[in-house]
Amino acid sequence: MALPQLSPDLNDEELDRIADKATIASNFLKAISHEGRLMILCHLVTGEKSVTELEELLAARQAAVSQQLSRLRLEGLVIPRREGKTIYYRLADDRPRKMLECVYDLFCKDD
Repeated sequence: MALPQLSPDLNDEELDRIADKATIASNFLKAISHEGRLMILCHLVTGEKSVTELEELLAARQAAVSQQLSRLRLEGLVIPRREGKTIYYRLADDRPRKMLECVYDLFCKDD
């Protein structure tokens, strides 16, 4: 996939489209820039987890996990599902998985 070529001959519509995509990408990167949110996404790659399971996996308090899940939900990266009193989360789409694969390739592959 080729990166867009920004040049002086782009029309306003093309520049606006690129700027809109840059905003979306920036919001995505901000959402995953927190270690706790990144770790939540890593755990959700393997499948749906309850908030309690995530608390245990992250060794974190419920309030902290819920706060990070709220941000991920706001950005459309995770989807909640309620079953009785238990709330489960899963990845909303394949973007987080692709991003985690890229991060792994960049920072972890040679370990």
